[in-house]
Amino acid sequence: MTAKSSNNKSQHIAFFAGSFDPFTIGHASIVERALKLFDAVVIGIGINPLKTSEVETGRRAKFIVRLYENDPRVSVLTYTGLTTDAALQAGASCLLRGVRSVKDFEYERDMADINRQLSGLETVLLYSLPEYAAISSSMVRELQTFGKDISRYLPE
Repeated sequence: MTAKSSNNKSQHIAFFAGSFDPFTIGHASIVERALKLFDAVVIGIGINPLKTSEVETGRRAKFIVRLYENDPRVSVLTYTGLTTDAALQAGASCLLRGVRSVKDFEYERDMADINRQLSGLETVLLYSLPEYAAISSSMVRELQTFGKDISRYLPE
């Protein structure tokens, strides 16, 4: 899939990368809030051959595309390789990350430093809303594995 946004450098485009397996209400909250700060958000679904996924990448992308089909400011693409390379190709002016905890913050700080060195892109961190801080894709996958209803953790 390709980004719908133009690669116009005068636009402030945030690149929100992840595996999104699955895309949760916490992810959706970050996108919503980022749209108040940026002209557009490109959701980049990274394909990591070292990771196994519950849901095939194309299906995850289609779900997110459908979720934002009425908002031209949001686009979705899948990519392999470095996130910074995909972000630059998408015309992003920064990387966007969500932070749920101090543990997330420390990891994201280190990644932001490396990504800035590699590409010059800054990373903008948005803290999770308190009601979403415990929600992670891995937690949702685990609940699903044990047959629990996960619908309350996913966007409608």
